[in-house]
Amino acid sequence: MPNIAVFMEQRDGEIKKVAWQMLSKARALTDAAGGEVWGVYLGDGDPAAEAGRRGAHKVFTAGGEKLAAYNCELYTAALDAFLAQHQPDLLLVGATTMGKELAPRLAARRGLPCISDSVDLQWNDGWTVRRPILAGKCYTDVVPQTAPAVVGIRPNAFPLAEFDGAAATETFDPGLDGVEPKAVVKEVRQSEQKTVELTEAEIIVSGGRGLKEAENYKLIEELAAALGAAAGASRAIVDAGWVDHSHQVGQTGKTVSPNCYIAVGISGAIQHLAGMSSSKCIVAINKDPNAPIFKAADYGIVADLFQVVPPMIEAVKNLD
Repeated sequence: MPNIAVFMEQRDGEIKKVAWQMLSKARALTDAAGGEVWGVYLGDGDPAAEAGRRGAHKVFTAGGEKLAAYNCELYTAALDAFLAQHQPDLLLVGATTMGKELAPRLAARRGLPCISDSVDLQWNDGWTVRRPILAGKCYTDVVPQTAPAVVGIRPNAFPLAEFDGAAATETFDPGLDGVEPKAVVKEVRQSEQKTVELTEAEIIVSGGRGLKEAENYKLIEELAAALGAAAGASRAIVDAGWVDHSHQVGQTGKTVSPNCYIAVGISGAIQHLAGMSSSKCIVAINKDPNAPIFKAADYGIVADLFQVVPPMIEAVKNLD
């Protein structure tokens, strides 16, 4: 029966939503097949109550000064120590900026299989992991041959669920005595803008070259604000300097899986589709009926965005 460990990524004590999503999925699997769900938390704090509500049977914690802020070398060593001590059958890591650095490094250190950016996970006397390939045009099912496998999970791939019962808490030795990292975090600078993080957003509104000029990106921001969504962008307008690279969705930007993705004035180049094709529902607004984005869209509006988006903003605001 599988025991599934879930790395609970946190920044300043705030746990990423993808961790709760992975716990919920892991619990659904173990309820069906047996085994337990173990949260793994590095840093100070006690997340056991919320972790239990999201599906964890137990939370293993390790804190201290060395783990207060993320350092890839120290976090890798700590997770390596956890795997050696408790030997789960699978380790899930969110496919975030941190997770994409941490998961392959840990897997290489222990000689384990690493499956990145996955969108589904099933157990049938063995693991089957689904991940997109060929720039998101299709999917492949991967069956790891060695346990434990390290699997990166795309944010929003799994729904949140609630469970009864609290998670037990147990500390473990991260094995950091005498470990001195080659790189040290001296300072962390964060954007002062309080916006919804793209990779965790349930709704994303993205703008492209059809906006015509940088000033018109405010339409994207206004619609996103009205919907409580994140504002995204295509590579074309990022390269043009209209918006910061942090907004870019696509193969060279961020990969997202929101419940709803609204593409405004975006033609749908394959590089952009690679970053958002796993969205649950795609809405496209473009005046070109032959734009490739419509092939990926669930709903399409063939019209001038400047005639469609302003009324949408007003309509959403009037819903209150």
